[in-house]
Amino acid sequence: MSKLRILYVASEINPFLQTSKVATFLRSLPQAMQERGMEIRILVPRFGLINERKNRLHEVVRLSGINISVGEEEKPLIIKVASIPNAKLQVYFIDNEDYFQRKYVFHDKQQRFYEDNDERAIFFCKGVIETVKKLGWAPDIVHCNDWMTSLIPMYLKTTYKNEPLFKETKSVFGIYTEGFSHTFGDDLLNKVKMVDIDDTILAPLNSKDFSGFIKMGIAYADRVVQGSEVSADLSQLIGDFSKNQKFEISFEEEQQAHEELYGMYTSLAG
Repeated sequence: MSKLRILYVASEINPFLQTSKVATFLRSLPQAMQERGMEIRILVPRFGLINERKNRLHEVVRLSGINISVGEEEKPLIIKVASIPNAKLQVYFIDNEDYFQRKYVFHDKQQRFYEDNDERAIFFCKGVIETVKKLGWAPDIVHCNDWMTSLIPMYLKTTYKNEPLFKETKSVFGIYTEGFSHTFGDDLLNKVKMVDIDDTILAPLNSKDFSGFIKMGIAYADRVVQGSEVSADLSQLIGDFSKNQKFEISFEEEQQAHEELYGMYTSLAG
């Protein structure tokens, strides 16, 4: 049997950026799977807090240069890469001057939620898939983590469903952190759309808020993973909306979480 290929997608990973426990978990999980014989790729946004010189990021010219459409606009995609110290793992960074050069993540200096966080998430999700296409690397499983990655399972089952690289790809959607109270504008659905995507497909996103993004991820992922730390309200939303088998993991029981996810990956890919 050939090596299982797993793509991890998240908004943060240690040691480059940490705003929650997710960054630490996403640092240990890929390495644990690599040590079990799996082939790993990791993609995250290049938020402005990440020091390029300190972390030795450099642009991958052969992967850069694609334009990603977000609504009526097209934005250039820049791909950078760095290695995780003391691990044989590389991290690819999705970058764009308009979306990711700020010195904050989702809120500005005054703790105001960025109005274009929806566009940043859309650009990131589309950019991830296009980058994997350029790599020519066919993932068996794409493990998406939290709201910013939630559109990827839907894109894989619609616009990219006939793409040879993703023909056998399964997706996992993990929900670990609490969201935001912001409601996006009425143009959100049009910005999300691509080929083969209509309003019916985007129905879970009609609320144009955090719960809408979570519902999108749940609706199209093949498996749902829930962190034990999520609130009762979010847990209820996940339970109400999830038709697939749901796995609950705890960051505090890291070794056990790794074992459970390893079993889930092998079962899902089989």
